[in-house]
Amino acid sequence: MPVSNPFLSLVGAGPGDPEMITLKAVNTIHRADVILYDALVNESLLGHARPGAIIRFVGKRYGCHALSQQEINHLIVEMAMAHGHVVRLKGGDPFVFGRAVEEITAARDHGIGVEVIPGISSAIAVPASQFIPLTCRGMSESFWVTTGTTRSGDISDDIALAARSTATVVILMAMSKLPEIMELFAAHGKQNTPVAIIQDGTTAQQKMVIGTVADIAWRATAEGMSNPAIIVVGEVVNLHALLTATAVQQLNNRLVHEERQTRL
Repeated sequence: MPVSNPFLSLVGAGPGDPEMITLKAVNTIHRADVILYDALVNESLLGHARPGAIIRFVGKRYGCHALSQQEINHLIVEMAMAHGHVVRLKGGDPFVFGRAVEEITAARDHGIGVEVIPGISSAIAVPASQFIPLTCRGMSESFWVTTGTTRSGDISDDIALAARSTATVVILMAMSKLPEIMELFAAHGKQNTPVAIIQDGTTAQQKMVIGTVADIAWRATAEGMSNPAIIVVGEVVNLHALLTATAVQQLNNRLVHEERQTRL
């Protein structure tokens, strides 16, 4: 028998670190009757679910889909009508390449109420975790966030536009097209522009490789880099070494100070 108040919460799970999720998101997960979660969601977050909640994996990764988007839309409607409150738990933020609009439309077409709980996007958090700011006075006044490929599998036209600018460019879901994308930047005179690739950002498995537009593709291959990964193109990548060295020095200074205070 259908429930009287079916409801959908689109919840951002953040970039991977289970502590990088909002309190509102945690509380919403705890209230849910059903949780449908993606491949990039840290599964430890499912520990916030209440006893008896239905938990189902519906994730998609490159070349491997548990369910098609249409099937996910149908499942959201089916679960909400049968059980009540559905949480659609998505990596990062639901509105950053999260297919959220399609799921909201499917829910509202069936009279299901909807809310969105924003999440911390990996596009910002992952570079920050490696001391790479996306903007810096005198170096980068803006940044682009773009997908590597379109629905058809072609390279996004926006990447060619971004390559012409002086902005920092953050590219998601692009490892399969890395050489071709770097060729676009090289065609606009960016051969020597720094590039960082960060895989499994903010998690214990995180690793990074740094190079330039000219050599990052072979460096990534040599290091075995793969999805999920963030590509950052821009002069701000050079700040990683500077800010990391500064942070280490500050940590050493603090430890020396604490040791002196202990001796007093």
